[in-house]
Amino acid sequence: MRILLYTGKGGVGKTTIAAASALKSASLGHKTLVISTDAAHSLGDSLDTELSGEAREVAHGLWAQELDIHREIDVHWGTLQKWLSAIMASRGMEKIMADEMAILPGMEEMAGLLYLLKYHDDAEYDTIVVDCAPTGETLRLLSFPEVLGWWMEHIYPLERKAAKMLRPILRTFSDVPLPGDEVFDAVGDLFGRLKRLNSILTDPEKTSVRLVLNPEKMVIKEAQRTFTYLNLYDHNVDLIVSNRVLPPEVTDPYFTAWRESQNRYDELIVESFAPLPIKRVPLMDHEVVGFEMLNKVASTLFEGEDDDPNKLFFAGKPRDIQHVGDHYTLTIMLPFVEKSDISLTQHGDELTVEVGHQRRSLILPYALVGKKAQGAKFENETLKIDFR
Repeated sequence: MRILLYTGKGGVGKTTIAAASALKSASLGHKTLVISTDAAHSLGDSLDTELSGEAREVAHGLWAQELDIHREIDVHWGTLQKWLSAIMASRGMEKIMADEMAILPGMEEMAGLLYLLKYHDDAEYDTIVVDCAPTGETLRLLSFPEVLGWWMEHIYPLERKAAKMLRPILRTFSDVPLPGDEVFDAVGDLFGRLKRLNSILTDPEKTSVRLVLNPEKMVIKEAQRTFTYLNLYDHNVDLIVSNRVLPPEVTDPYFTAWRESQNRYDELIVESFAPLPIKRVPLMDHEVVGFEMLNKVASTLFEGEDDDPNKLFFAGKPRDIQHVGDHYTLTIMLPFVEKSDISLTQHGDELTVEVGHQRRSLILPYALVGKKAQGAKFENETLKIDFR
């Protein structure tokens, strides 16, 4: 099974790219499911067909589904949500507001991704294409099992025993509901599900994340930041899709400034994401809705008959960050260069690596913001930079 996750800033056209990729996959004989985990669904609009919370065949070999996020929250988070809501209500908050506040940030998107476990275990499809919510933070949340592993192993059992002992005593002093066994069971079950899902989504043989962007400054900056965090948490990004690029046949002078801007930002895209492959999709002359237009997008995105969206376009991590002692080490792949050609410039959360006349612009994660590059060494085609 291959799982292809398409993400990017809202409005860049990731739903279109995800749908076109799924259509191409199905046309090559792979039994394919395309699903949307975005609470504001637009997958059905893109396919120009009505979708629901159940997968249905919309074309030969292609199934589509818009997940019912509220149902998934109830399935995966229901017990925890009811307890959090009860705590807030006990402090005087109106129930409807308490119910809303009990939905934690990222809960909706993650509940949708947890649905992937079912499809992975059922193994009914060859390919699952996911139109993710417009953020990479959802995937970052999947690092929680790794971060909370020690707590779950050592502290969680003690807290459960303590809560069981103190519950009858505190009940006489306070009306704040302590977590019951069902809450602790739900936490343990959720932790196990997230841990298993994270192992699937960080397996490059199974899962690839693809960033969709437009050649615009703000969009590229957002994609850079998302790319940094995806690398940091071991998600394999194997492709960049630059969407809505002005085609050469557009020669009207009205678009001259726009074309110059896109050409300039195309260079920034190459600088930011090399050595990842970049596929460019032209701005279409009609609204991309329905199978005919999606096939047109797919034919430019995956040009040859053998250009299969299911293949792994890039393996490995172009950059990595490790916490070593009292400092962080950023590692960047720089093949075929000499040490004497490399220079570094840091400005805020942006690090620029110059190799001869070529530049690489990197967005640093929050852990490194405020820290300065104190030293660097180059060996085995990798540049290692220390931040303190």
